[in-house]
Order: sequence, then structure tokens, then C-alpha cells
Amino acid sequence: MDGTLLPWDSQKFFCRHVLRRYPMRRAFLLAYLPLLPFAGILGSEGLKRGFLSFLCGLTEEEVNELANEFAHQWLSQQVWPEMRQVVEMHQQRGDTTVLISASPEPYVKAFARALGFTHGLGTNLDTPEGKTYPLYPSLMNNKGENKVARIRALFEEDCFLADGTLRDAHGYTDSCADLPMLALCATNTCINPGKRLARIAAEKKWEIIRLPRPWKSKLHRVWIRIKCVTGR
Repeated sequence: MDGTLLPWDSQKFFCRHVLRRYPMRRAFLLAYLPLLPFAGILGSEGLKRGFLSFLCGLTEEEVNELANEFAHQWLSQQVWPEMRQVVEMHQQRGDTTVLISASPEPYVKAFARALGFTHGLGTNLDTPEGKTYPLYPSLMNNKGENKVARIRALFEEDCFLADGTLRDAHGYTDSCADLPMLALCATNTCINPGKRLARIAAEKKWEIIRLPRPWKSKLHRVWIRIKCVTGR
């Protein structure tokens, strides 16, 4: 999703969406800042738990409402036109379409519904039934091999060929983190790949699509992220 259908890191913009509705929630991000020096130990999953502290105290119903607003008001407007055409092409052919992302599942599902995907799978945030989100929500980051497991659970066994690949599957990504998922697919397309992924794509004769990015420089991109996580 992020970097494949749209150019942005959607999690930062979801944070902005929530903080604009609840400005006092900026205070919860103070629970995230002390974790940054330990990024190498915590990994992406640990950092994500800390970053999502801005949801602390909200109910599942409230988060789903925010996710639906975010998907329809912002995410749906940010899709590259070229990638929207790709999605529509698969839908017109009657293909089963799966939006799978490491972003939080509440808005991944809402975004998938907005674009007409068959399925939407994201990082599931484990909230005890009937309780509000904790400061550091439990989760299993929907990334790498975890995506493969989610896809295998989604389809019947006869949808897979003897070599383990998914029948007639076409994968799309911008990241080397998705290489396990791409191994399930006979055909793959890489969007704005970095050097390593571009090299792999060239070796395997995968299609490469280059699309314009909306930031002027790396510094400009960092500034946009900072504005997002402060609700600006």
C-alpha cells in the first residue's frame, strides 16, 4: 500500500488525522520518543507499538470511525492515478484483489473497501474485548513472512500450485521486505524500487514502474513527517 498505491507513509498521516480530531493526544507521543534510541533492539514491531500510543484510551469503535474517515477523506485521494488504473484493470477482469500492508488494519480494511478490493489485510492491533487501546498495543507486524502466512490463510489449498505459488497471482510492491510475498507470485511489478530491489527485478525480468513522488527532497519529506506527527 504505502509506496505502491500511494507515495506516502500512511501511518504518519493517520497520526495527523487523529491528532487533529483530538489535539491533546499529542501528549501520548511522549511515550514514543524514549524508544527511538533503542530502535535497533526493538525493531519495526516494537517501534510501531510505541508510535501507536496516540490511540491510547480510544475504543475499537472510535478507532474504526477514525479509520473510515481517514480512508475516505485522505487515503482515497492520494492514490497514484496509474496505480488506480491497475487496480481497476484487475477488478474488471474479475480477479480476486488483496490489499495487504504493514499499516494498521483498521484503516487498511477501510481503504480496501473504498477502492473495491476483495480483501484488506494489515497489522492487527490486539485490543482486549470491551476495553480501550493500551499505551503500547500488542500486535504482530504484518510484514515479510507474516504477509505470506496471512495470504496462505486467506485462500483454499487448491489455489496453490505444487511449487507453493499462488495460482495466476500478480504481486506489486516497492520494498524488498515483500520478497517472501513476491515468491508466491508468478508475475511481479515493482513500484519506484530502490537499488537492491531494482537489481533483483532486472534479474528476474519483473516489470518496473517509476512514478513521481510529491516531495522535493529527503529533507522536505522528513519535514512533512514531523508536521504529521505533531498534527500540523
